[in-house]
Amino acid sequence: MKSKFNLILAILLFSTGLFAQNRSFSGLEMNMGNLYRLSNAETRSISPENFTGEKGKGGMAIPDPNAPRNTANATEPARDLGQGWKVNPFVTIQPGETFTMAEIDGPGAIQHIWMTPTGNWRFSIIRIYWDDEKEPSVEAPIGHFFGMGWNEYAHLNSLPVTVNPGSAFNSYWVMPFRKKARITMTNINDSEPMNLYYQVDYTLTDVPDDAAYFHAQFRRTKVNQTSDYTIVDGIKGEGHYVGVYMAWQVNNNGWWGEGEIKFFMDGDKQFPTIIGTGTEDYFLGSYNFDHNGKYVTFTTPYSGLVQVLPPDQIYRAGQRFGLYRWHIMDPIRFKKDLRITIQDLGWRHGHRYLQQQSDISSVVFWYQSEPHATFPKLPSWHELELN
Repeated sequence: MKSKFNLILAILLFSTGLFAQNRSFSGLEMNMGNLYRLSNAETRSISPENFTGEKGKGGMAIPDPNAPRNTANATEPARDLGQGWKVNPFVTIQPGETFTMAEIDGPGAIQHIWMTPTGNWRFSIIRIYWDDEKEPSVEAPIGHFFGMGWNEYAHLNSLPVTVNPGSAFNSYWVMPFRKKARITMTNINDSEPMNLYYQVDYTLTDVPDDAAYFHAQFRRTKVNQTSDYTIVDGIKGEGHYVGVYMAWQVNNNGWWGEGEIKFFMDGDKQFPTIIGTGTEDYFLGSYNFDHNGKYVTFTTPYSGLVQVLPPDQIYRAGQRFGLYRWHIMDPIRFKKDLRITIQDLGWRHGHRYLQQQSDISSVVFWYQSEPHATFPKLPSWHELELN
């Protein structure tokens, strides 16, 4: 009887293991509809308490006033408690220094990034590299990357990006990679260090053949001298555009958002394939974002007017706006190339359009197959600093 029981148990264990090995769900494409599914994917996380994300290697820092920099930064408050407590929750990045936040061997996907950075958010540059590439696929000031381009906190509540009190930046963009992922942070401030609390949550799993790579690119024009602001240009390859954040300072009185966004794709020259009807329309608002003579901020899963600075003005020169539009359910797909512009257009007297000279900066987000075209050179801190 005992041998028969052992045989049945062995069969059950074998079949259970076989079932687990043959699970088809990769652990990607997470949503409420598949949250119940088991997967062979392995979850890992990188933070200053576990720089490598290795299994069983978290919380090993030892309080030591003589420890190497960025290995025991909370030695003083942890001195009575010792190893296993909160010994190294952050890193300090010196002026001009580039710090490697994460380096991960694939295949897998980054599923969430959280960080709380100190200092000037325009002077902290995040870069992400896929599969040993020499040039980054993501390059942007962190304030813009997380929808806070004016270096001032506001609550942002969207699907791929959230910003929570008091300056908690969260990214839920899914970022698959096949060989390697590397994330760096550069402090381009020439005089002040920054502290960075962060966590990179990822899964190690098979990546589908049709998975494209995540990209993000920053641009700024301090005084726009043409009728169009270029959101992005020179994208080459196959992929899909998934959204943009814009920080827009208006340098004239009056309503500023009459400009139309244009998508030139797959060989378009003078005229685009897709064109909008106005700036506030593209960001899924209407009629100047105006209700009873005041701008109304909003933050939703797919779009938002997240900041109006200062809030007690309307139609005044020097006012600043932060806007985002995510194409989660309606990505704009291209096969060969993509260029996006938006008109810098307002109103002048006599019910005429006004070609404006606004201070505009943006980060555009898209997925594409590699290799990608070279990004424009990132501006220096002199050019990024707020005036």
